[in-house]
Amino acid sequence: MGVPAFFRWLSRKYPSIIVNCVEEKPKECNGVKIPVDASKPNPNDVEFDNLYLDMNGIIHPCTHPEDKPAPKNEDEMMVAIFEYIDRLFNIVRPRRLLYMAIDGVAPRAKMNQQRSRRFRASKEGMEAAIEKQRVREEILAKGGYLPPEEIKERFDSNCITPGTEFMDNLAKCLRYYIADRLNNDPGWKNLTVILSDASAPGEGEHKIMDYIRRQRAQPNHDPNTHHCLCGADADLIMLGLATHEPNFTIIREEFKPNKPKPCGLCNQFGHDVKDCEGLPREKKGKHDELADSLPCAEGEFIFLRLSVLREYLERELTMASLPFTFDVERSIDDWVFMCFFVGNDFLPHLPSLEIREGAIDRLVNIYKNVVHKTGDSFRRRQKEKRKRMKRDQPSFSPGGILTPHALGSRSSPGSQVASNPRQAAYEMRMQNNLSPSVSPNASFTSDGSPSPRGGIKRKVEDSDSEPEPEDNVRLWEAGWKQRYYKNKFDVDAADEKFRRKVVQSYVEGLCWVLRYYYQGCASWKWYYPFHYAPFASDFEGIADMPSDFEKGTKPFKPLEQLMGVFPAASGNFLPPSWRKLMSDPDSSIIDFYPEDFAIDLNGKKYAWQGVALLPFVDERRLRAALEEVYPDLTPEETRRNSLGGDVLFVGKHHPLHDFILELYKTGSTESVDVPPELCHGIQGKFSLDEEAVLPDQVVCSPIPMLKDLTHNAAISINFKDPQFAEDYIFKAVMLPGARKPAPVLKPSDWEKSSNGRQWKPQLGFNRDRRPVHLDPAAFRALGHVMPRGSSGTGVYSNAAPPPTAFQGNMYRPLLRGQAQIPKLMSNMRPQDSWRGPPPLFQQQRFDRGVGAEPLLPWNRMLQTQNAAFQPNQYQMLAGPGGYPPRRDDRGGRQGYPREGRKYPLPPPSGRYSWN
Repeated sequence: MGVPAFFRWLSRKYPSIIVNCVEEKPKECNGVKIPVDASKPNPNDVEFDNLYLDMNGIIHPCTHPEDKPAPKNEDEMMVAIFEYIDRLFNIVRPRRLLYMAIDGVAPRAKMNQQRSRRFRASKEGMEAAIEKQRVREEILAKGGYLPPEEIKERFDSNCITPGTEFMDNLAKCLRYYIADRLNNDPGWKNLTVILSDASAPGEGEHKIMDYIRRQRAQPNHDPNTHHCLCGADADLIMLGLATHEPNFTIIREEFKPNKPKPCGLCNQFGHDVKDCEGLPREKKGKHDELADSLPCAEGEFIFLRLSVLREYLERELTMASLPFTFDVERSIDDWVFMCFFVGNDFLPHLPSLEIREGAIDRLVNIYKNVVHKTGDSFRRRQKEKRKRMKRDQPSFSPGGILTPHALGSRSSPGSQVASNPRQAAYEMRMQNNLSPSVSPNASFTSDGSPSPRGGIKRKVEDSDSEPEPEDNVRLWEAGWKQRYYKNKFDVDAADEKFRRKVVQSYVEGLCWVLRYYYQGCASWKWYYPFHYAPFASDFEGIADMPSDFEKGTKPFKPLEQLMGVFPAASGNFLPPSWRKLMSDPDSSIIDFYPEDFAIDLNGKKYAWQGVALLPFVDERRLRAALEEVYPDLTPEETRRNSLGGDVLFVGKHHPLHDFILELYKTGSTESVDVPPELCHGIQGKFSLDEEAVLPDQVVCSPIPMLKDLTHNAAISINFKDPQFAEDYIFKAVMLPGARKPAPVLKPSDWEKSSNGRQWKPQLGFNRDRRPVHLDPAAFRALGHVMPRGSSGTGVYSNAAPPPTAFQGNMYRPLLRGQAQIPKLMSNMRPQDSWRGPPPLFQQQRFDRGVGAEPLLPWNRMLQTQNAAFQPNQYQMLAGPGGYPPRRDDRGGRQGYPREGRKYPLPPPSGRYSWN
């Protein structure tokens, strides 16, 4: 599923789900940097319990950003990641849990997409470098001007894959970062932190979902936990809906398409490398102060409220006059399932289904029509079923407790068979295959209903300026199916056996993806063995197709996955003997690593949107080849090639701290149950960590520019989620005791997606928030005392803030002379009115309107603790991310220069001073 296309469609159709984030920025006065105090109430008028970070969505923009200069070396990349996490933490301010999940070894179904991306990135990078050099030579030969070519090592983003030295170093750096924050940041005081690094198998977002599913199945789970998940992938929206948690929010950077980029040759804006003419840059302004420069402004964040999306979907999917009770939870599951057909990370989208052409609206429209059309059929089947049961009743029936009962009727003898909503939904979907299908060459209106005319093309305004690629299939002309199978599969459409095989594989894929979203990985080995999908009209007789998967499968090891997804150009991240298998002509698997390959645009405009026609990796051949080179691994490479697990961290103020410390003192070798009353109801198993962060032991910094933690009080331990049988079914329902959030949408909100007006998201979660502004008199007063256009050089630029400046609203600057504020800001709210409810860990939960219920054990314990956790002063901070720097002369790593930016010497104390 294309992330930009889906997000653009979603934000236009359901605009009220988007909320702009209120973000406090660190203050700086007279060279003293005052960090944000995240322990104070959230300025977004909401309090979150858990924050989950899909770390790969953070790692990529921090290591090779598109909208600002790239970091000079690996150390600066790590610091950029720290700063990015700090920004997110200060916006969300979780009160219970911070879960960081880095992509580990992925299921085989995902590895095919990873392989395509990495081969394509390598191919495009090499082609871009060749094109850049060709254009440079042509311009210089014609006497054009170009700035000197900057000689620097190109960062290969393929190293952001499990098993590389880069990912191993990232895990070490994040351990240091967590320990530093637990020691020094008041917002982290009572926080539980879980790090699932690249050694733990599974995609980052699915490790997060697996954690949520397993905790929801525990008796101590709080059903009103407010989750916040950070990530830009479109599937996070589906995954959040699949949890059926009432309070689920996604935070992501605001998507801004078509950002200007400078030419890679002359560094000027307005043209690409291929159009560069080598002209000298014109001076703009007297001192060139108006010259174009790469924008360095930080991206803004937005919230996506899934609770509001549920409101939209409930209204859109609700159907009257059904032969069974409408269940919005099951309809949301159906909506998630329908979105699979427009493409995901594991299956190609069905032909003729494009998000930008209203594919999801079309599917929803067909879904609702089918449900209504099959209403009479449903009643008929129920009647026939009752007749059949009566006819097949045995002549002798035992009585008493052994009397047979129809399923679901034991509690009410004599009653009819109860309708099963899940079964009904399944039968309706199957009935759709028996009803006359709509021909793929039929056109549809924007709402998904069939159009009376023939095929239609997209409007000019819906298309980009570049021409559409040649379409050899032509779905709007007769013979579309024959041309499709001949062009894409090189078989005749009359080959029924082959088409049946493709359909069966795709149906298996739909079952695999559905289980992956709702239950976890059904098989680490399964994958879809074709580059293209079948037609929906080929889905005939699929009810009897098998959908079971091989049990007990295991994931690849990290270095094995690298061999399965890397091109030969990225072989430098592998051991020498393994790397040779990618390039040696005599290698038994040399065919897995083509130097060049075709890209089928498949109706798209750009190569990155096309289908990379790569050979699929044969797992048996790969493992057989690797058996010969496994003995060549060094001990360090063997360690990086092993699968790991999650690590849990807490600070000295956390109730779990002393419990974990006692485990290390006793040297327990057995796994120990996590006491839920000490950890907000979290359950699982603890085991000792050989590389643990321990109190009173120095935490060495893996980054030379940052200082060791010599007074550490944090502690870490291995953590394992609760385990269940392989055939256990996690309930996809809203849990008992869960309270739905108050409705947000008003009648006017239903019109905002179709009335053509420019929709502006609200700021924060409080719909009635009033923007702070000054009246004309206040502006005149400010103009009298502050010079216009001072740009921070006026009389207040170097003044220290008043003593009470950070006891109230930190994101609203206060002027010197507190007595003047009511006059200058007459329209402003009282200073404390912005404060939302107290943090969740200080509230009484489960107030379900049935009297006052006792607090759960972990909430009761936290309420009895001393809430005073404020630093007595803010010390001067130097260095990136608020870290005190240090000087060191450590060697390089992976070819990156180790010399980072020059930072001033640190103060004698840490990031904060404590009482």
